Amino acid sequence: MEGGKPTLALVYQAVHSLYHDPDPAGKERASVWLGELQRSMYAWEISDQLLQMKQDVESACYFAAQTMKVKIQTSFHELPPETHIALRDSLLSHIQNLKDLSPIIVTQLALAIADLALQMASWKGCVPTLIEKYSNDIGTMPFLIEILTVLPEEVHSHSLRIGANRRTEITQDLASYSTTVVNLLTLCVEKTGSDEKMLIKVFRCLCSWFNLGVLDSNVMASSQILVVLFQVLQRDEISTNLHEVASDCVCSALCASESVDTNMALALRLFQGVLTLETAYHRAVAQEHLDKVLNYCRIFTELCETFLETMVRSPGQGMGDLRTLDLLITCAGHPQYEFVDISFNFWYRLGGHLCKTNDPALHSIFRPYIQRLLHGLARHCQLDPNHEGIPDNEDDFGKFRIRVADLVKDIIFLVGSMEYFSQLYSTLKEGNPPWEVTEAVLFIMATIAKKNINNPTLTDVLQQVVLLPVTVHIAVRYTSIELVGEMSRVVNINPHFLDPVLNYLMKGLREKPLASVAAKAIHNICSVCRDLMTQHVQGLLDIARTLDSFALSTEASDGLLKGTALVLSRLPLEKIAECLSDLCAVQVMSLKNILTQDSCNGQKGDPVVWLDRLAIIFRHTNPIVENGQSHPCQKVIQEIWPVLSETLNTNQAENRIVERCCRCLRYAVRCVGKRSASLLQPLVTQMVSVYQVHSHSCFLYLGSILVDEYGMEEGCRQGLLDMLQALCMPTFQLLEQPNGLRNHPDTVDDLFRLTTRFVQRSPVTLLSSSIIVHIIQCAIAASTLDHPEANCSVMKFVRDLIHAGVSSDHEDDFEVRKQLIGKAMEQHGQQMVTQLMHTCCFCLPAYTLPDVAEVLWEIMAFDKVTFCRWLENALKGFPKEASGGAVTVTHKQLTDFHKQVTGANKCNQVCWAIREFTRLSIQLCNDSGLGVTEELNMGRGQPARLCPNGTPVIRTQLAGAVPYGILAG
Repeated sequence: MEGGKPTLALVYQAVHSLYHDPDPAGKERASVWLGELQRSMYAWEISDQLLQMKQDVESACYFAAQTMKVKIQTSFHELPPETHIALRDSLLSHIQNLKDLSPIIVTQLALAIADLALQMASWKGCVPTLIEKYSNDIGTMPFLIEILTVLPEEVHSHSLRIGANRRTEITQDLASYSTTVVNLLTLCVEKTGSDEKMLIKVFRCLCSWFNLGVLDSNVMASSQILVVLFQVLQRDEISTNLHEVASDCVCSALCASESVDTNMALALRLFQGVLTLETAYHRAVAQEHLDKVLNYCRIFTELCETFLETMVRSPGQGMGDLRTLDLLITCAGHPQYEFVDISFNFWYRLGGHLCKTNDPALHSIFRPYIQRLLHGLARHCQLDPNHEGIPDNEDDFGKFRIRVADLVKDIIFLVGSMEYFSQLYSTLKEGNPPWEVTEAVLFIMATIAKKNINNPTLTDVLQQVVLLPVTVHIAVRYTSIELVGEMSRVVNINPHFLDPVLNYLMKGLREKPLASVAAKAIHNICSVCRDLMTQHVQGLLDIARTLDSFALSTEASDGLLKGTALVLSRLPLEKIAECLSDLCAVQVMSLKNILTQDSCNGQKGDPVVWLDRLAIIFRHTNPIVENGQSHPCQKVIQEIWPVLSETLNTNQAENRIVERCCRCLRYAVRCVGKRSASLLQPLVTQMVSVYQVHSHSCFLYLGSILVDEYGMEEGCRQGLLDMLQALCMPTFQLLEQPNGLRNHPDTVDDLFRLTTRFVQRSPVTLLSSSIIVHIIQCAIAASTLDHPEANCSVMKFVRDLIHAGVSSDHEDDFEVRKQLIGKAMEQHGQQMVTQLMHTCCFCLPAYTLPDVAEVLWEIMAFDKVTFCRWLENALKGFPKEASGGAVTVTHKQLTDFHKQVTGANKCNQVCWAIREFTRLSIQLCNDSGLGVTEELNMGRGQPARLCPNGTPVIRTQLAGAVPYGILAG
């Protein structure tokens, strides 16, 4: 910190301001100052002193404990090795002295101790050391268990800078002492009896060790603690907190037992234990203990997840007992839809397994369960009988119905979509159900209507739906319109339905609540019945002219324009130009009016709506034009260009508007292709002119479209290169600013889209230019950028550039390309390989590694001998040891990695080698990025662990709420 080490009085004052200053500006200043303190070297000593003094426990001690945790997680390398033991002893002393003052502080200190143990390689056998030191005193047991809880949770923490070697060593070490921990927890339960607070701590700790996957399944199968766990879950009088933690523990145990064949004893014990909870579930339902009902549903779902493969392999036998499915169906029968929602992931997985097997006999076993599930889902989709208005797809219930629709689509094959559709129709046809039942049935029918084209029931349904009177509940009309839109393929093969359907939809279009859904249905009809709809093109144009007279959402308006453009494309060519001009006229006139108003009164109108609509029209007007025929859209676009140009020029400082202009021009160019040549020179001139003043990245993207269209035209190449060079200079100036790459990822993305198009369309033109050196240097620098789209574009450019020297797609200039790329690689190859290895190990998330692998693969394909040397040199600079003394990567691992990469026969082998190698590395750039505010407000902040199947096991519990949090208020 500037000014040296601050006094404790100054720290206390800042913390006090943070929590108690009524002025938000004062809190902001305190937050910034304390954040700087946390990042400084002084934070170690000051935090230690604050904890020793124990003044102001609520704020200062918590700040100190939290700071100590963060420093150990992110800045442990600042401490010399000789201080590690003293730090450990100090932390253990603090947690013992503060154990009775605040559970929040105990948790923070426990995390600090755990993180220290994981990074401090010299601290051997930390678990038995801690147990031996603290297990004999019942007063120290709570914080001992807290440390033992967070220790396995932190093993895979992304905040810790430890590699796979150290994590493996730690995991093996914890596994060797896991039975000791279980015995300690069992003893603790025996000593404390039914003390709920202690049971919560014990079960949470056990849960943590299950999640790490190091407990001996045979030991656990015979452990008394499992007996206690299920006894707790069978009792009615326990608290909600204890019930939830016990449920978490069972779920974690089930998840840890998912490899049933290797954990047979524990799996069987859990299977039998969960089946005994059915009665407890029914009691919870009867007593309306919804939190407990939710917990039981989680357990039942996890049971089915764990034994899914066993169930499919041997249904009804042993642990494939289908009573587990009965438990889930029972949960689906609860009136609250949230409970069945929990099980959706399992039903998806079951459907996937059964789809792969494609065994009719097996399907017949599970079909009754799917039918019962579908029946329950249809019931859950019913709106409240007192509901007024249309269904709300944005509230929680609306989102649930959308998830139901997705699930039904995935599992309907087990019942048969035609059969189920007919069953649903019969429920409406044979009785006189309430409106909410009718609406729910229509909703489910809409989800599977596309799967049935020739089913006679569909035509009956369609005929009845379009005759629905306007007096029925508006929600029924809304959903029936959705159904009609989904049945557009039925209309296409039954043309006599087209007019009645359109009349029905037009009625909805004129009513405000139904207008948007009717517009969406018309769009679907236009998309599927394009040829049939040409007879109604004039009606569509009439709607388009008066679009804003309807109460439509933006999405619905856009859909109608898209549908009109799709139909228009099927007209005769001579008719298209006339109709397209008519369709664009409203938008063009509105743009002209805005420009006129701007020049008259100096006030800027917003042209975005009209630009977006023009973009939609150009994007979806794609007539079939034979060679020699003039493009019907060419004249219209030429007429519109002056308005677009003036709009762009008038609003050149407004990024939002410029982006929409470029998007509109992009689709206009794509629409007519090379026939837009007359626009090329004025467009490029204006782009370059505006970009010199306002560096909007969308100009780079538009430039890439022009290169894609004209890059292979000999007469255009030099002009496009001049455009690239003119755009690159201000771009490089922008990106060379401090944090320029990170602050302008869109510019990076669009720049390398442009250069990639050049490599694809005219590589020799680019490689022969002087700008290529600067572009390659920029790419190497930008390879560290962890922005997904930007990094992908950078990697694609480098990959395609090198591939141009490997691929002989264009034989006439292949040797020239190869020579030019060889020259570039001679100059930049070593730097590129070194940077890529540094990038993938220390900067980038795992999902970007395939892109890096492809680049390395292309470099190796271009010159394998030189690449081997470059890679060896890059690996020599890797850190071999972490600050805590743990080995990060051995010489053998470096050698093996080099052999794996250079000996790979396929690119995916390179990718897997990199993926495994990066797990060894310390992620130097993995700071959370959180300020003091977020860190303190996170509390304990451990993320929910995911099962191998991706299902969350633990719902995160914060250790406690900070009274205000940094930047309170």
